Amino acid sequence: MTIRLIVAPLRGITDQPFRRAIARHFPGFSEAVAPFINPQKEGGATKKLAPLADLLPEGNQDLSVTPQLLDNHRQSFVDMARRLEDLGYQRINWNLGCPAPMVTRKGRGAAMLEKPEAISALLDFALPRLRCRLSLKMRLGMRDRGEILAVMPRLHDYPLTELIIHPRLGRQMFRGAPDLDGFTEALAASRQPVVYNGDILNSDDFRRLHQRFPQVAGWMIGRGAVARPVIAMEIVAGAPPDLKPRLVAFHDELFAAYQEKLCGPGHLLGKMKQLWLYFIASFPGQEKSLKAIVRAKDLTRYHEATRAVFDNPDNK
Repeated sequence: MTIRLIVAPLRGITDQPFRRAIARHFPGFSEAVAPFINPQKEGGATKKLAPLADLLPEGNQDLSVTPQLLDNHRQSFVDMARRLEDLGYQRINWNLGCPAPMVTRKGRGAAMLEKPEAISALLDFALPRLRCRLSLKMRLGMRDRGEILAVMPRLHDYPLTELIIHPRLGRQMFRGAPDLDGFTEALAASRQPVVYNGDILNSDDFRRLHQRFPQVAGWMIGRGAVARPVIAMEIVAGAPPDLKPRLVAFHDELFAAYQEKLCGPGHLLGKMKQLWLYFIASFPGQEKSLKAIVRAKDLTRYHEATRAVFDNPDNK
């Protein structure tokens, strides 16, 4: 049985260097959805490539990547989608799940689930104007899980490739347990293939969910992939015997990529510390070591703190 595993879009983390490194060192993921582009912020009708730098084809050969748009304006959505088509992308995802207040206050992301007619209006405008295929990433609703059930009938007749559903409400952010009963209802109401997304942190989580929802079309993993990039290997083939060298090589490749890409040690340290807030979970029992990493004021102290984690004899 082929298990379809997808790297979830985490803004500021699962960018091109991360996607490349996880594919090279921890095979098992077959594809990724890239963190969202906001066409209204970036100027969908312009020809600048800055917002698309993370998606240039030459840097995205290791995993099959689907760009994601965060928008509630139909023309800017189409303008940006066409730019992505010009880069060769044949699949695009529309973000209807982002719970961040700065997004939902503007009626985007999960807030759109409160307005089914607005979703239909954008799809009616965009789909006839695009060559690419479109999927949606959704939550169960913004404030009530009945919202997704009101949206579902409107989606039946659109040629959507799939629905990626995170079983929480927008107002929950990432708090509380996933609402698996709500996901069950949404799964039954959908006529499109459904991908599950939410709180797959280890292979046991996957097995439990896979047993309950064997009919889903794929499994999207976000925080679990950043915390434990080995997770896809564990699900597909079992844990590798040489985990520690892989983790070190993964970290060092990311560090080198960001060092080349970012401007100055301050930006580099900020980026790597953000990763370590999750990545420390790959080193059980060393959670206290995260303090030294986060407090590092320069690269010398950062390297001392990270090497102390890597060189700990308790790591296998």
